[in-house]
Amino acid sequence: MINLNFINWFKTKAKYKKTYKNAKASYLNRVRWAVSMFYFGLGLCFSTWASRIPDIKTALHLGSGDLGLILFALPVGQLLVMPFSGKLVTRFGSHRILFITLFFYAFSLTNIGLATNSWQLALALVLFGIFGNVCNIALNTQGVYAEVLFKKTIMGSFHGTWSFAGFTGAFVGLGMLALQLSPYIHFIIVAGIVILIMVFNYKFLIKAKETLVTQKKKLFTKPDKELIWYGVIGFCCMASEGVMFDWSGVYFKDVVKAPGALVILGYTSFMIMMASGRFLGDGLIYKFGKRKVLQISGIMISIGLFTSVFFPYLIPSTLAFMVVGLGVASVVPTLYSLAGKNKTVPPGEALTIVSSVSFLGFLLGPPVIGYIAELSSLRFSFAFIGIFGFMIALMVSKIKEIE
Repeated sequence: MINLNFINWFKTKAKYKKTYKNAKASYLNRVRWAVSMFYFGLGLCFSTWASRIPDIKTALHLGSGDLGLILFALPVGQLLVMPFSGKLVTRFGSHRILFITLFFYAFSLTNIGLATNSWQLALALVLFGIFGNVCNIALNTQGVYAEVLFKKTIMGSFHGTWSFAGFTGAFVGLGMLALQLSPYIHFIIVAGIVILIMVFNYKFLIKAKETLVTQKKKLFTKPDKELIWYGVIGFCCMASEGVMFDWSGVYFKDVVKAPGALVILGYTSFMIMMASGRFLGDGLIYKFGKRKVLQISGIMISIGLFTSVFFPYLIPSTLAFMVVGLGVASVVPTLYSLAGKNKTVPPGEALTIVSSVSFLGFLLGPPVIGYIAELSSLRFSFAFIGIFGFMIALMVSKIKEIE
């Protein structure tokens, strides 16, 4: 049950219906802005850390193998808390959990900057992963509630804001490097900005109580079949997304043979189109429906990856990576939107199930690519991941619950 005290109060005081409608629209837009800003804060923290990885690697005298092992601490932290994230959000409310965990997420970002050896960095990343996961579940629960208020799909724009924060964090990182500021000072500044965002927007978060009938449950219960299917679809999408994050630069360097700075062209084109696609996705869903958008998205992922495999040249591969970016843009936001509206499982717990299965794709996709590349070639491994897009389209067509 969503409680909008301001609107209820204003409705009793307003003399004219038009005045009430204007006030309601204004307040709802402020709520949407507040939720969007929390997405921005979460994305800014993550991209800020990512922007200084090379500097931290140099400062701690880490080899590539050592860094790769330490970086695994972040998903370990996320996996450790996954069984509890949804329950915490359901028990204490997404608005409270979001405020608390985003604060500690920003605080743990500053701890990363204090690390002077590898074990301290690993511990800081575990904490960063723990708070990031709970914050992610609480934030997407807020996104689901916002969709209920607006009575339309707006989850894509929220995830688009997260992607935009990624660009912002990268550009701020470049500025901090130019000013020769240490990662710790950089992280302190960003943490301060995020805390200000929280303070100015917290009161506009949605206060909601679960209205589902609670029943006595066994210690181990069978997960909702519909949510597992959403998770498997998310697994296929996030495996493709993870490959683009981790291997697009290597692909452009070793396969496309892109010259010099153009090595980053594939990753950049992918990120730009993914962010743009998320802002456009809500309108496309409104026009064509979630089923059709998900099916087309899956096909685009496959077409993009197979195009880069069959035409490994600069322009075709750049265009292909753009298509992949558009393909992955709407899948996860749409799945989260569907999961949050599940009729038998509270939104926080439903999102935990879907995100847990999906996240395995993000973890396993890049290592699988490396293993297949060792056995055959990087082009063949990209072709293997390309099959996942067609699997998304096929699975979506089999799920009756998707509109």
